[in-house]
Amino acid sequence: MAWEEALLDPTGMAEGAADGTLAPRPVSLKGLRIGLLDNTKPNSTMLLEEIADHLQREYGAGEATLYTKDYFGTPVAEALLERIAAENDVVVTAVGDCGSCSAATVADGILFERAGIPTVSITSDSFFMSGRAMAQVQGFPAFDFTAVAHPMASLSAEEVRERAETVMPEVLRILGVEEGR
Repeated sequence: MAWEEALLDPTGMAEGAADGTLAPRPVSLKGLRIGLLDNTKPNSTMLLEEIADHLQREYGAGEATLYTKDYFGTPVAEALLERIAAENDVVVTAVGDCGSCSAATVADGILFERAGIPTVSITSDSFFMSGRAMAQVQGFPAFDFTAVAHPMASLSAEEVRERAETVMPEVLRILGVEEGR
């Protein structure tokens, strides 16, 4: 008699994880709630808050809420994912500035997209390939994310503001928002 054993998928991919469909993009950010997922890396909070401030000031985005992951090197916990998805219209997650945190930041973005929430994941340029590899593993090789210049952890407040300003066109492009909307 043959026995069948369930195998654990080491990639963490669940059924349906090969879905590469983006969540519907907003026409405008006016009044939309922004979820900010901080992965606990130094300067992540400041970068996310600068981006949210810009989206509110220049594009009329609504309330921005900051959430913090338990650990930077793993994807967002299911309960937090569900809470953020229920409470927000778009999400920005940052910052991947090492190998595992870049992969996890991209995995977070993919999880939110699959939950129907338009998301921008931000890594640093030195670890962009780590994020790209995670997108491939997650069955979403064309997942669109962006990068800021490395390093992030050692920057002053002014330098973080400059990074946020520099990445804004990509944030808007990924969210599908046209300039001035």
